[in-house]
Amino acid sequence: MSLYPQGTTQSDPTVQPVPASVVEQVDAADMTLSNPRRAVIALGSNLGNRLETLQGAIDALEDTPGLRVKAVSPVYETEPWGVDPGSQPSYFNAVVVVKTTLPPASLLERGHAIEEAFDRVRDERWGPRTIDVDIVAYADVVSDDPVLTLPHPRAHQRAFVLAPWLDVDPEAQLPGHGPIAGLLSDVGRTGVVPRADLELRLPE
Repeated sequence: MSLYPQGTTQSDPTVQPVPASVVEQVDAADMTLSNPRRAVIALGSNLGNRLETLQGAIDALEDTPGLRVKAVSPVYETEPWGVDPGSQPSYFNAVVVVKTTLPPASLLERGHAIEEAFDRVRDERWGPRTIDVDIVAYADVVSDDPVLTLPHPRAHQRAFVLAPWLDVDPEAQLPGHGPIAGLLSDVGRTGVVPRADLELRLPE
């Protein structure tokens, strides 16, 4: 698959403009949060304009009342998880760290709303998607709720989550599993390639 450096236009019929509702600015009164919790969110895209979609999702998170994006990782290009090699386009992956007053269930609803805004389709498990918004961890919460298991049940096995997370928070720990630096060392970085030519912006 061809890779498109930042600043070039991708001729792809699946590319759609970012919906206006996704990029609206929130009221300035939401800029100050009271007693926020720290959460880690993983983003992935392997359809359409992948970089633009990741940025759109980050901007949509920032525009969520009760949520502020505090850190945005570098971009990594990775092979799809759980499918035959070459059967899907590669992913662009990133991790964002947020502070939020939203409870986990509301944060999950917002993630699903962002996916829907970018026409995410859930036809098959591990299928290609315009955007994937996964809550990796929420404070120190450990929960086996099937609707939202915390931390994410496979995060400790996924280099495409651990590598960008390590970039933005080298001392981070995954609840129940320990330091992410050690977890990444255990799984290795095979198939996870940093894309220094691409950059995501921290919302202003």
